[in-house]
Amino acid sequence: MAWVRHDLDFLGGHRLRRTRQFGWSRAMVRETTLTPANLIWPLFVIDGTATRQPVASMPGVDRLTIDMAVEAAKAAAAEGIPALALFPYTDPSRRSEGGEEALNPDNLVCRALSEIKSAVPEIGLIADVALDPYTSHGHDGVMEGEIILNDETVEVLVGQALVQAKAGCDIVAPSDMMDGRIGAIRRALDSEGLEQTMVMAYAAKYASAFYGPFREAVGSGGRLKGDKRTYQMDYANTEEALREVEQDIAEGADMVMVKPGMPYLDIIRRVADGFSVPVFAYQVSGEYAMITAAGNSGVIDREAAMMESLYAFRRAGARGILSYFALEAARKLNG
Repeated sequence: MAWVRHDLDFLGGHRLRRTRQFGWSRAMVRETTLTPANLIWPLFVIDGTATRQPVASMPGVDRLTIDMAVEAAKAAAAEGIPALALFPYTDPSRRSEGGEEALNPDNLVCRALSEIKSAVPEIGLIADVALDPYTSHGHDGVMEGEIILNDETVEVLVGQALVQAKAGCDIVAPSDMMDGRIGAIRRALDSEGLEQTMVMAYAAKYASAFYGPFREAVGSGGRLKGDKRTYQMDYANTEEALREVEQDIAEGADMVMVKPGMPYLDIIRRVADGFSVPVFAYQVSGEYAMITAAGNSGVIDREAAMMESLYAFRRAGARGILSYFALEAARKLNG
């Protein structure tokens, strides 16, 4: 077929498939790397002992009592996962309009932070700073009628961050999207002698349909009155995300997060290219649930899709990824 040979002359000797023909050559020229050190494992904690409570909408994910969370932390550390992110399932009797339980230094998440840090001191601990696990209405802030009060919420968030840091938290992670909360939390930490505590800002957190299973996991879904679009970002916007990131960095954020992950790879890429600060992605509950459901039904290869999705975050520029797949993925990476 002379026309084929003639066509190939334009390649000038360059055949890009050559390096793809063997596993070892593909590995040798791979542009993007993924290791357990890039993974953060979110855990849901509940009161009690020796209990694992399945989250129905997230097959394979359980709420754990603190003693079980300690064992999970040991397993994570053994696989080289550097940090855990803790989220509490608060007893409904401890929820209130103002989310006061968030300020209790003996609340569930503070006790979990303390016990995990004592048992597994080498693993980093990240605590969510937001009021939705503690409010009776399921919102991330203090309400007056139908309005989320920004400054009054920030005041509570500052107190929440302080009790978490004193309990052993290494990174406080404000996920509420109130204006000015990063600077207020940073100043409060420094004034309390907690200047070594890091701040991971959920800087570009979108109002998303992908959070549903998470809200079930922390017990806030059925409580939510209205929606969160007055404080979480409009998913149509990109430039606004860059302004949010810029503001949080200026206020003292050590690292920033984009949430959700997969539908917002373009945002991760723009933030990574535009700012000299570590960027993290959160592969949220809905993303996990979709991959797991499709895998369990045989529509896709669950493990292959899991790894491909994690590499996508790294390729987009994320230094680290919060993922419910973290332990499973780390074990695969470790062979």
